[in-house]
Amino acid sequence: MTNGTALLEARQVSKGFFGNPVLKGVSIALEPGRIHALLGENGAGKSTLINLLSGALQPDGGEILIEGRPVSRYNPGAARAAGIAVVQQELSLASELSIAENIGLGAYPKKFGFIDYRTLQARVADVCARVGLTEPPDMPVGDLALGRRQMVEIAKALFRNPRVLILDEPTSSLSAHEAGVLSRLVRNLSQQGSALLYISHRLNEVEALCSHVTVLKDGVVTADQPLAGVGGAGLVRLMVGREAGDLFPAWCPADEGDELIALADFSAGMAKDVDFSGRAGEIVGIGGLVGQGQEDFLLGLYGAIPATAAQARIGRETGPLRQVGAANAAGLAYVPADRKKEGLVLPHSIAANLLLPTFGRAAGHGMRDAAAERGIVAELAARLTIKGDTARAVQALSGGNQQKVALAKWLPLHPSILLLNDPTRGVDIETKREIYLMLRSFATEGKLIVLLSSDTPELVHLCDRVTVFREGRAVATLSRDRLSEEAIVGAAMGIAPEGAAA
Repeated sequence: MTNGTALLEARQVSKGFFGNPVLKGVSIALEPGRIHALLGENGAGKSTLINLLSGALQPDGGEILIEGRPVSRYNPGAARAAGIAVVQQELSLASELSIAENIGLGAYPKKFGFIDYRTLQARVADVCARVGLTEPPDMPVGDLALGRRQMVEIAKALFRNPRVLILDEPTSSLSAHEAGVLSRLVRNLSQQGSALLYISHRLNEVEALCSHVTVLKDGVVTADQPLAGVGGAGLVRLMVGREAGDLFPAWCPADEGDELIALADFSAGMAKDVDFSGRAGEIVGIGGLVGQGQEDFLLGLYGAIPATAAQARIGRETGPLRQVGAANAAGLAYVPADRKKEGLVLPHSIAANLLLPTFGRAAGHGMRDAAAERGIVAELAARLTIKGDTARAVQALSGGNQQKVALAKWLPLHPSILLLNDPTRGVDIETKREIYLMLRSFATEGKLIVLLSSDTPELVHLCDRVTVFREGRAVATLSRDRLSEEAIVGAAMGIAPEGAAA
């Protein structure tokens, strides 16, 4: 229940950059006890609004209010003092520091002018228990998997006992269990009277958790209403103006070509004794709970980690690939889940990132062809529908457009096999649709797509078949006629789906 008085409010705020308006008279009120969804496509203005609410940016017009009172000189320090905490989609952790040091960063307990590590450890132990972090508190954050780092980021926000908690794509890297822990935390905080703003492209989470929604489109509020009775399809219509079923391209049987991957007893990292195959023209899905060996399987295929096999044919090579260069030469390309850390060079231009894989080939010939490079960039930008100057830094693009760059940069090398690690993680619905159409087009052109995804509907609607991993092993392969969300989840949880071939 809410009492009608907003703990945090933006009233008719506007913000622009370099003469381009991003927010145009936007209002939103975060009331105590309410889990409030903020939806919109990438580029709609959500990140800018979050930065205004957290004091990281100042509005050009309008005002920010705390408990009904306008705030002047609003900045991150004032926001923290008012009990406002943000869990950003892009993690703000120091990899060299320990879990405890990251959680307490900026709010360390002091004794005689020094950090009181005993008190810090005790307080951190409490918040770690709440989020299910069982790792030693002195472990460096850089040693953790991405999903566990996400939980540290959430614990860092809870450490300050926030009255207002803003969560930006908080489950994008979490396992099903971790997402369940977060859901319980969110509900408990709302019951205790906190106000929560929840940003997610996973509409099932929004439906399950939130009671109110604000939708942004092109910097304007297009909907601000209770969620009761709206439903997932209604949310999609509010965001993009089309039915949910139109997001995926129509499936048709793959025009299968040559077998490009054939593995027997393939092992790499957590992945053990995997049998797998894929043909040109197929989209083969990789499913299962997060952290069950799927990522190691892709990295082993790509030669990024050591792999063994009783038998292996990968692209134009026999036997496991020993290094990434050999994988590229064999016709493989890999798009990582963490585009900002592993897939792109953020300060460099869009053009430079699109050309990045070709630079090594040019160096081998002793020179680069500037005219040819301009042609490649223009062609890829048109295919990606990236408008504006490609000399801009790639970090200036929305997350969805960054992901398209991370994917399309491989196309000039004409790979025959694309290994994709959660390519739509944290991407808005409209850009997801563009990526889906792109993947279907690649398959039609005769490429093999190996798609690891934590989004089960994505696997069901896009793939010709899906291999499900559990505890490092491929426990089921579901053909198209057996594909369903229930079958994938059942196999991932150890319930053998009817008709599945192990």
